[in-house]
Amino acid sequence: MIRKKEGFEGQRAVILPRKIVTEGCAGDPVIGGVYITDIGYYPKARYHFRQRLHGIDQHILIYCREGKGQAQIGKKKYLLQPDSFVIIPAGSAHNYAADESDSWTIYWTHFKGPMAKEITETMMRRHGGHMGSITFQQKRIALFEDMYASLERGYGSDNLCYANMCLWHFLSSFLYDDQFSLSEKNRRKDAVELSISYMQEQLAQALTLQGLAQAVNLSASHYSYIFRKRTGFSPMEYFNHLKIQKACQYLIFTDMRVKEIAYKLGMADPYYFSRMFNKLMGVSPNHYRARRGS
Repeated sequence: MIRKKEGFEGQRAVILPRKIVTEGCAGDPVIGGVYITDIGYYPKARYHFRQRLHGIDQHILIYCREGKGQAQIGKKKYLLQPDSFVIIPAGSAHNYAADESDSWTIYWTHFKGPMAKEITETMMRRHGGHMGSITFQQKRIALFEDMYASLERGYGSDNLCYANMCLWHFLSSFLYDDQFSLSEKNRRKDAVELSISYMQEQLAQALTLQGLAQAVNLSASHYSYIFRKRTGFSPMEYFNHLKIQKACQYLIFTDMRVKEIAYKLGMADPYYFSRMFNKLMGVSPNHYRARRGS
């Protein structure tokens, strides 16, 4: 049997830098109770397989939307089908794999925090074990997309708080399927949100502060002021965060060399790129690629 951890067409993932997790999530009085460390989506993930003999220090929720898969937690085995899910407590030995003939499409998240253990245990009590079934609701997918999109836009305090406060709602949707509902909301984009969208579209460019300010028709000084007030970061620092986030995805999901990734992100000097990556992620690009699992 062919097995692989990553490499599925259409896959998406955000792996939060551990410095951001520690300083921006764990230490925050609002979201420090339970918070996301990793989040992703693997469509039709043929040959997907993961084994952790000693578990990890995060709790894991895997929601199977289509297809089939298997999971083993300790000595207990589970068969996942459409609209079933499995919850894996931190520290539990486990493995999981997509079905060979009808490979699953999964939404998954890793989370931790002082309240995470209680939430996981409550979910297991309610469903009588590690696995449960729910009715499909597009609202649940929309909530996942809200969390993912917010984190993909960077690690500003607003993004972290919004995504992790949504996490409570997302987890509660698996606990209280009948009661689950998500209100519709219309969000008007202001200058900062428009600027972040522009940054995401221009990751391959070497933008300047003046260029970013002009894109939203503001002076550089006023733009810098409102951007830092909203996100907690300067515009250029935030732009670099988005570049490194994209670099992480390239390192996980492609075979591109570090030099190629640097050029693809508008950085002519790969050594400068490596230093920036190391500063934010705490390891070199090559080390990150070597140690990452999904």
